[in-house]
Amino acid sequence: MTGRPQRADALRNRQAIVSAARELVISRGPGVGMDQLAAAAGVAVGTLYRHFPTKKDLIDAIVDELSSTIGESLEAALARAEADPGSALAELIALLRSVVIDMSQERLFRFAAGEIAEAPFRELHERGRAAVDRLVALAHRADALYPDITSDDVILLLATAPAEDIEEPQRLRWLALARRALTPDSGPAGD
Repeated sequence: MTGRPQRADALRNRQAIVSAARELVISRGPGVGMDQLAAAAGVAVGTLYRHFPTKKDLIDAIVDELSSTIGESLEAALARAEADPGSALAELIALLRSVVIDMSQERLFRFAAGEIAEAPFRELHERGRAAVDRLVALAHRADALYPDITSDDVILLLATAPAEDIEEPQRLRWLALARRALTPDSGPAGD
């Protein structure tokens, strides 16, 4: 690609391809064909290949977009916690909520496309791990966590979060229980 901006129709096509790919990879797995992806996006196969010469290019683009969104969210959470270390626990709980409730489709995509995009997902995991390390340290400084809670504990909670097929009320209950596991000052059960 050249350094000039893409036309509006090219941007729309790219976004349609990315959206269709996310949905199809989640529902059918990474083996979904490029022709199926093009049809679901409402574009010609040639248009798909112009934007993404290989399926790996397409998956990597989705992971890059996801990584950027998550990275911005983590950086904002860290900035808030560093400005006010007393908010580190709230930021950790917000991170848990984001993963369990708000990002369920992203989790499904990660599970479906993990083999194709192993390296980009590893980079995303490392970035998330670094953010959790900093949030846990800040929460400990504010005496907001049980003294023996580590980043590994928070990562374990994230890794064992309820699946997307679990109803939202049960996922919210999981969040309340996770909060109780992290801190003696867990507030009302519905937090």
